[in-house]
Amino acid sequence: MAKGTHDYDDDTRNANIKINVNGELFPREKATVSVFDSGFVLGDGVWEGIRVHEGTMVFLDAHIDRLLEGAKALDFDLGISREELVNRLNATLKANKMTTNVHIRLMVSRGVKATPYQDPRVTITPATIVIIAEYKSPKPATLSRGIELFTVHVRRGNPDVQDPLINSHSKLNCIIACIQATKAGADEALMLDPQGFVATCNSTHFFVVKNGEVWTSSGNYCLHGITRRNVVDLCKSHGIPVHEKNFSLTETYSADEAFVTGTFAGVAPVRKIDGRQIGTGKRGTITKKLQQLYVQLLDIEAGISRV
Repeated sequence: MAKGTHDYDDDTRNANIKINVNGELFPREKATVSVFDSGFVLGDGVWEGIRVHEGTMVFLDAHIDRLLEGAKALDFDLGISREELVNRLNATLKANKMTTNVHIRLMVSRGVKATPYQDPRVTITPATIVIIAEYKSPKPATLSRGIELFTVHVRRGNPDVQDPLINSHSKLNCIIACIQATKAGADEALMLDPQGFVATCNSTHFFVVKNGEVWTSSGNYCLHGITRRNVVDLCKSHGIPVHEKNFSLTETYSADEAFVTGTFAGVAPVRKIDGRQIGTGKRGTITKKLQQLYVQLLDIEAGISRV
């Protein structure tokens, strides 16, 4: 069972979903890829998590832009057009009769290799494209009670080591961070940058609230988070002072509020970091306001009016 902001209740409908593998739909138990696939052999690929809200894959253009940017950096082509990719996503949702409270995992690897070796030149097929759509929603308690974080020893590295802008299958540093946080009894890991400033979490982006201002990292050592950017923009458009800047753990511990953002849960409060209570230990007023504004943004993106 997933934990932290990705915690969810099992939905029995997911046992019968159809999964899209290279344009063909398969029952869950028969959806497979080759043991020679680049993604399995080496984690050579990119991925996106996409939320389906009221019949719409929200912020889809931004997700596809990020996917294509990563594939370009890794020097491989998806082998299909952007329009064809969107058609496959829609076909997967239609086959599963899905309209809302759905989370899509779009995964693309370089393709199948002739032999299990890292050199991209031994890849002998077009890119492997897998689309998994599941009925999945965050637990209400996650959005109200919040989560606990633990600062880990694993750093977010410089782009000349492994560029954090690439949303790659190779997530081992984040996995090690997650393991360390779990061993410490926390829900997720808080990760620092090479200089020791707060960077991000292992699977979400991190914010604090201090004296009415919202702070998040400089962004130099984390993925260009789509929900992160939406929340920054919401702050700007609703008169909430927001800063993308360097700040330390000392400043973090004394924050009035803290929260994380991500495609799956949206905005979720953080109640404790490294055993230290943040603010009152409960969801703060600005966090709650941003949760409400983000849900409204989802409705706007989906063309829904609640009036």
